[in-house]
Amino acid sequence: MEKIWLKSYPPGVPAEINPDAYQSILEVLENSCLKYANQPAFYNLGSTLTYKEMDAYSKAFTSFLQNTLKVEKGDRVAIMLPNVLQYPIALFGAMRAGAIIVNVNPLYTADELAYQINNAGATTIISLANFAQTVQRALPRMPTLKHVIITHLGDMLPPIKAWVMHLVLKYVYKKIPAWHIPHAISFKLALKKGNEKPFTPVEISPQDIAFLQYTGGTTGVSKGAILTHRNIIANIQQASAWFKDLVVEGKEVLITALPLYHIFSLTANCLFFSKLGGLNVLITNPRDLSSIIKEMKRFKFTTITGVNTLFNGLLKHPQFAKLDFSQLRLSLGGGMAVQRVVAEKWQKVTGKPLLEAYGLTETSPCVTINPANLKAYNGSIGLPVSSTDVCFLDDDHQPVPLGEAGELAVKGPQVMKGYWQNPIETEKVFIRDGWFLTGDIASIDQYGYVRLLERKKDMILVSGFNVYPNEIENVIARIPGVKEVAVIGVADENTGEAVKAFIVKDDPDLTPAMIIKQTREHLTPYKVPKQISFVGELPKSNVGKILRRALRENPQS
Repeated sequence: MEKIWLKSYPPGVPAEINPDAYQSILEVLENSCLKYANQPAFYNLGSTLTYKEMDAYSKAFTSFLQNTLKVEKGDRVAIMLPNVLQYPIALFGAMRAGAIIVNVNPLYTADELAYQINNAGATTIISLANFAQTVQRALPRMPTLKHVIITHLGDMLPPIKAWVMHLVLKYVYKKIPAWHIPHAISFKLALKKGNEKPFTPVEISPQDIAFLQYTGGTTGVSKGAILTHRNIIANIQQASAWFKDLVVEGKEVLITALPLYHIFSLTANCLFFSKLGGLNVLITNPRDLSSIIKEMKRFKFTTITGVNTLFNGLLKHPQFAKLDFSQLRLSLGGGMAVQRVVAEKWQKVTGKPLLEAYGLTETSPCVTINPANLKAYNGSIGLPVSSTDVCFLDDDHQPVPLGEAGELAVKGPQVMKGYWQNPIETEKVFIRDGWFLTGDIASIDQYGYVRLLERKKDMILVSGFNVYPNEIENVIARIPGVKEVAVIGVADENTGEAVKAFIVKDDPDLTPAMIIKQTREHLTPYKVPKQISFVGELPKSNVGKILRRALRENPQS
């Protein structure tokens, strides 16, 4: 396809970027630590780390990993943290040791954690104490995991404040369940021991793996997208080219409510804005809207990223409209579709448009973004970013005519190398000449704007997080009294989509409450069905395959 989108690029945005401008992500970060040494880099819970402090702490962590734990280049290190100051320290420290980062959702159950750690072959995990009980439960099933590092929420705060916070969380709010891991190491002790010896620099090449970023599939089996340093650098460079006239180096203050373990926030907030010398205001609990707004009041923020759910929730909060938006330059929505009503209200309240972007874990993540000079919401997911090709294919992988719907395929330097130790799934998503199949149905107009129409896959998108029906169905099917089950996504005004389960039961005493109780034991909360419908039978094909499509067409049955 001719790159028709180039004609709609804002002035000065190049058609191509240089993904080899840096040797590694580490080079990008170390440059920032030198250039912006005394400027604030990360803020959380009343405490701030400068770039110089972040650099020093991360070097100490590198030293501990190398000298005490004997972590070597290529070892997998799992980080199971929400947005706290320890996250960038652990991330940069492990990366400096040449480790491959495995981001883990802290809300995972023991089942989910064990699967991901085993699949990645991770030898080390850093977890918040609040989730240590989950690690403990999974330990017997994680034979590759040798080292457990536990940190407390207040570890990077002043001692008295940290002590009070720990007491309140543990004994008042009961947020730290009892745990017992005899060989666990304290994060604070790790930094102390790391300061005793120098670290050994590790040579990192552009094709070295930076992240195993886990995502799902229609089979319900979570897969690790192999993202190299070059993949991530490409996306950072693409963002730099796209927003060069909108952001100001050393002057950005961004609200980071989306978790850094999510690919959107990881690349856009943590890495791209660190390259710019920006200050990440880390929000630990994105569900607590009052606390988010309280933190936003402290800063003259210039940028906010998030999913539609977050923007919608903020707009409905009575205190949000009272904030100072005078310095706001960039509002970026991704992870799920931005709803028109939300975008229009956002612009009315803040005076700035809410730009919608599109991407996937497998593309580091960005594929398309609306122009930075967009005046108002336009219903599209934007234009393909620099050095990115897109095409739209029919079921035979042949291009469809301009304007017609087809499966969106992507090619560019940000596209992953494949799925970790999963050649079968890798082969399914890559076709001729390296085109990556997104599984999303979209179209493109004569100006190059892409519109997302529907998902080819059965994936459900809950507040920007991928949920896969087979995974939930497998859990429900194990419940006594369940004969058959099918799961789909249904519209939800708060989360975009919610999980609905259709169940054929052979135990008349089985209730929705019993189903929910069982699924909560094995699934992350956003995967637990919000709606349950008991039915006499499920629609099936002539070979007995359950037809989720028929259920989506009549979700009220």
